[in-house]
This record gives sequence, structure tokens and C-alpha cells, in this order.
Amino acid sequence: MTDRLVLVTGGTGFIAQHCMLVLLNAGYRVRTTVRSLEREAEVRQHLKVGGVDAGDRLSFVVANLTEDRGWAEAAAGCDYVMHGASPTPSGDQIREEDWIEPAVNGNLRVLRAARDAGVKRVVLTSAFGAIGVGHRPDHRRPFDETDWSDLSGNVAPYQKSKTLSERASWDFIAREGNGLELTSVNPVTVYGPALGADYSHSIRLITNMLNGQPGCLNVNSCCVDVRDVADLHLRAMIDPAARGERFLATVGESMWMIEVAELLKQRLGKAAEKVSTEVWPDEQVRIAGETNPQLKAVVPLLDYDMNATGKKAERLLGWAPRSREEAIISCAESLIQLGLLNG
Repeated sequence: MTDRLVLVTGGTGFIAQHCMLVLLNAGYRVRTTVRSLEREAEVRQHLKVGGVDAGDRLSFVVANLTEDRGWAEAAAGCDYVMHGASPTPSGDQIREEDWIEPAVNGNLRVLRAARDAGVKRVVLTSAFGAIGVGHRPDHRRPFDETDWSDLSGNVAPYQKSKTLSERASWDFIAREGNGLELTSVNPVTVYGPALGADYSHSIRLITNMLNGQPGCLNVNSCCVDVRDVADLHLRAMIDPAARGERFLATVGESMWMIEVAELLKQRLGKAAEKVSTEVWPDEQVRIAGETNPQLKAVVPLLDYDMNATGKKAERLLGWAPRSREEAIISCAESLIQLGLLNG
């Protein structure tokens, strides 16, 4: 057991909750931020689903990425910070700035609070969206941590916000970090076990398939299990070799959505009977994207090779992630077990 205290921002988030599970299991005390204390019971219940009754080893502070209030209190006395709170696709964002401003300013708020509180290291949950989008088709593959998304290309606002907020974080550390260390973890599509009904937009991809979504988009991505993303956060937090480094959280080759659909049907049998293995024509998606914001964000990714490698984390930090197949199937099984599917 350790008495060290770690702040995990955005405690209602899917990755954040799995990070809390890893930390609590490793003996750390955890403080987490929420926008409302009304969600404390829900977060504690999700952790119980994950096998941990946190008790008084978990505490809550109200803090919002768009306000200074609460962040000094949140960071006070903490040895480390895992910062994953970020605006995600909710449908509320209208202008590009609605994505970018809270992401950039939120990161800077957390970094300032961490620096001022004497925190040793911040592990930033960034994204593949800061690495592998907007590039020309002839860009070398697979993507690795030396790559940054090309914002002069066709980049959706969410990926743009991830790129600009991570860049702003590294710039802050270089200019005014005052000894604060930074490491980033850049996950690809994150699957693995859901803990409750409030899950990530990546898990919604599996939910939609199992609920009978009519067809698959012609897109591919690498994937990773959320338990391994959390494990990588812990390694990035404590290993001296991780200081100042970026780590892609990904395993294996990228998969087309049709391959994910076929895997679900093959492994789940009757539970996957509604899964479609038809592929939507690209032109149909482009037309629908003119009036559907969610599909519009997908259009730049149609038929775009998103292969990436996680070998750096394996080599430097001894990270040993589960297979793509286990990440996908464990995700689907958790949705079934928790009763989160239609019908």
C-alpha cells in the first residue's frame, strides 16, 4: 500500500474510471473531479462493477474545465495527476471553437494547478486524433509518436481540439512548467468492459452494431482494451523513462468496421444476430453527412488508412496489451451482461 494521492480528472469518464481502478488496486489514494457531486454514487457503483469498493480511499471535488474554481483544491497534496477530462462528441458543439477552447484552456488550467501544487508528473490522456488524421494518403504507415495530425488537411473539430490541446500542453511545460513533468498517452479506438450506462462514444460503435445498425461505415481504426490504456497510464506515471514522452496506446493492425462486425457474429452467435455485415457506400455517407453532424465528422476518415503502432510503450515501459479481439469481445459481453442493449 502507498499513501500517495493521485488526481484523476473527469471522474465520470470511461477511461478515467478504469484508471481509478488500476490506481486503487495498486494501493494509491484517488481524488477525482466531477462537474456535480450528484454523480458520486454513480461513479462509486461503476468502480464496484469493476471489482473495487473504494470507500474513503476515493474522494471527490467539483471542478469544470471551463472555470478556474476548484482546480487548486483538486490538485492540492497530489503527487501525480492523470488528466483525461475533455469535451467529447455530445451534439452540443456548434462552432469549431466550442470544441477547441475548452480543450486547450482546460488542459492549461489543470497543468497550472498541478505545477502550483508541486505535483511531480501529469499524464495527459490525449488521442490518436492528435497523431494520425489530416495526412495525405501517401503518408508513411504505421503512424507513431513522432507524428502530429496535419491540421491543414481534412480534420474534424474533435480531432483538431485534441491536437491543439496536446500541443498547448507541451508548450506550457517548455515555457512555464517549472519542473513539472508531462507524459501523454494517445489511445486509438478504446473498447473493453463497460462499467455502466454512461460509456464512451467508441463503445457506442459496438452498441449500435449489436442493436442492429443497418450496415457498417467504410472506416478502419486500430483498437485497444481500456484496461490496457489504464495500465499504460500507471506505467507512464511512475516510470522515469516516460518523462517527456508520448505513447500510442494501440495493439495489432487496424481493423475495418466490417471486420469488427464479422468478429462479433463469429464469437457471439445469437447475441450478435442483429449485427449487419453490409457496408454503406461512401457516397451515401457523404450525402447523409451534409445534414448529419456525426456522419459529417466521419467523412474525412472514409477509406483512410489509420494503422498505428504501440511498440514504443512495449519497448520502453514493458507494456503488454491484450489482443484486439479480446478488447472487442469483452466490450460486447459487458454490454450484454449489464443489460445495456435494446430488446
